[in-house]
Amino acid sequence: MKNVIKIIPKSMIGATLPGNSTVEMKEFEVPTPGFGQVLVQTKASTICGSDIRAIYREHTGKGAEGYIPGMIAGHEPCGVIVKEGPGLKEFKTGDRVIVYHISGCGVCYNCRMGYMIACSNPTFRQAYGWQRNGGMAPYILCDEKDLIHLPDELTYKDGAQVACGFGTVYEALEKIGICGNDAVLVTGLGPVGLATLMLAKAMGADKLIGVEMNDYRIDLAKKLGLVDYVFKPSDHTVQDILDVTGGKGVERAIDCSASDAGRQTCVRASKEWAKIALVGEGNTMTLNPSPDMMHSQKTIYGSWVTSTWKMMDLVDRLVRWNIHPGDLITDEFPIEKADEAYALMASGKCGKVAVVYPD
Repeated sequence: MKNVIKIIPKSMIGATLPGNSTVEMKEFEVPTPGFGQVLVQTKASTICGSDIRAIYREHTGKGAEGYIPGMIAGHEPCGVIVKEGPGLKEFKTGDRVIVYHISGCGVCYNCRMGYMIACSNPTFRQAYGWQRNGGMAPYILCDEKDLIHLPDELTYKDGAQVACGFGTVYEALEKIGICGNDAVLVTGLGPVGLATLMLAKAMGADKLIGVEMNDYRIDLAKKLGLVDYVFKPSDHTVQDILDVTGGKGVERAIDCSASDAGRQTCVRASKEWAKIALVGEGNTMTLNPSPDMMHSQKTIYGSWVTSTWKMMDLVDRLVRWNIHPGDLITDEFPIEKADEAYALMASGKCGKVAVVYPD
């Protein structure tokens, strides 16, 4: 039995986010799994941009993004099962697992389709790291239905990335379709934008174009070989993209910037009959429907996280494509330095930031 500890402590230290750009470390009891639950020893937990936007700086999230103060943060955990509750159907002690980060009611329309992110029952919908304890602690209590097997070929850091960022991107790319005929534009090259480029490249995109203002992330995209062209936002960015696509624009565009300008660029730098996906959360979108969309027969897709079954497909494809989401992690911290991890992620001078735990 691999990666299983013999002695489970009674208490642990976890990171909580008070909402003033700091981290508070608190002591928690190590939970005991109930019916249909498991105790997962956390091995890696990455930080999402939504954590910074809606929890770390200020508690601005509502509904699905409403953070319950004092909850252990971290909705991108990955680890190994070390204790079983009764009534398990598939998983067992020793299994390496990714945690789908929303636990839904399981019986509403969206949950039955695997999209627990959109669970319509507010009483039972709870997101790890938001309304129930998450991965910024050595152990996490999980419902079995929220788990995805982590293949041996993937690391725990790969799995943590799948838990949110890569799953979100994969859903969007599946909606718009990517193939070898496509020039692909990605606006916003934070961790989600970099993940978009990595997956689009694996899917065979003919040309990869990025738009980003952060020099660190531009250099990272180039270093990782994920872009053919990168442009900084300007009043001639659309023309720059048209120039490198023979004046026609891109076939596929994905906005990860969550900015009005980035979304406009996706629409106006794409060619006739293009498909565009919106992934970045928040802000507005300003369009002139007739020239921007209707006359050129374009389609815009909204996309929010993904489903459990698509996450299962994704991990299979990551193995097949021999790509590792963990390659986007530029900085790692132990849980004792979670404050430094969140501060770095908030600064934007990084790729993906991970809290990792010893074997």
